[in-house]
Amino acid sequence: MSIDTEPELKPAGQRPALRGIEQSRGRAIVDGLVRSILPVLLALIVAGFIMLAMGSSPLAFFQGVWTYGLSGGNWQRSLVLMAPLVIIAVGLIVAFRGQLWNLGYNGQYLLGAVVASGMGPYLFAVMPAWLATLIIFVGAILVGAVWSLIPAILKARYGTNEIITSLVMSFIGVGVANLLIKGPFKDPSTPQPQTAVIPDDQLLPYIPGTQIHIGFVLAIVLAVVAQFVLTRTSFGLRMDVFGASPKAARHVGINSTWMVILLFAISSGLIAFAGSIDVLGQYSYQRANWDPHYGDAVMPFVFLARLSPLAAIPLVAFYAILATGGTLAAQQAGLNVDFLLVIVGLILLFMTITEYVGERRRLGQSYLPAGLRRTLVRPFQRDGRGSL
Repeated sequence: MSIDTEPELKPAGQRPALRGIEQSRGRAIVDGLVRSILPVLLALIVAGFIMLAMGSSPLAFFQGVWTYGLSGGNWQRSLVLMAPLVIIAVGLIVAFRGQLWNLGYNGQYLLGAVVASGMGPYLFAVMPAWLATLIIFVGAILVGAVWSLIPAILKARYGTNEIITSLVMSFIGVGVANLLIKGPFKDPSTPQPQTAVIPDDQLLPYIPGTQIHIGFVLAIVLAVVAQFVLTRTSFGLRMDVFGASPKAARHVGINSTWMVILLFAISSGLIAFAGSIDVLGQYSYQRANWDPHYGDAVMPFVFLARLSPLAAIPLVAFYAILATGGTLAAQQAGLNVDFLLVIVGLILLFMTITEYVGERRRLGQSYLPAGLRRTLVRPFQRDGRGSL
């Protein structure tokens, strides 16, 4: 005869509640994936129709993107491009999670690049490569952080719109970088306004067996560390509290002034760091009036990743493949290389639409604004009043 053990007592409704939580979590994951992937797919479809209207073959273009961006050894070129893009994405995420708009990324990137291209030839000539590289990285980060002080202080102390001030500082930074390249950093051995070329043996080393420099590894490690800091540390929690409500942050002891300055400095320093990585990783020199506009291209994918450094990696990889393969593919399809920016713009447009529709659906409301909905249904109502 067996003796039944006493069943474990559980609060009523616990299991259904757990199932409800798991289902809600699953729906949230699916919803996040849809909102991240759908804008990209819609943008590619519309881009295909635009190419047809221009007399080009979208199939030939997308096949060229695959061929020149992934097949053979071209995937390595895409990963090399990913290095600065991932670092810029992390820098933007730091600012955006604090509800700060750091739009000075172009100037910050070029200033970091000019630190590497201008100081590199002198430093590598007088000290070991590892020490010169370390000094360049630290110098680029400091330059980027210092360059953000004006918009950060104006925002923290006087509430000045950081969009305007960061853009102004970006324009100035681009001009300063060009002046340095044309002036003290100019290579006297060439008539072109450019810096001296850094020897190949002084550049960042490759990952063994590949043509991918270790800057790619640094970028991935940085994204992983940033994900941990933002989601698993007290600093990340304080950042989220500050981003949600600066007033609430002050009530819990967070110094809003220093938080604004710190987030701007970290964001700008990382973007400048990306510029130095790019020069020491693949370019080896810098010409005047050169600006790849990486920040403009990365920004939509930062939002698609929901400001998550790890989620940004595959989205940035997609753009790196598109940019690497699309340059030659566009030329062969008879398109201007700027067509890639059209695709990025379409992604941003459909991201906005998808986000709006998703929020309306989540709140149980119509896809249409109330005013537009009333305008559309009024002709079908007898008295002109009524409601849906």
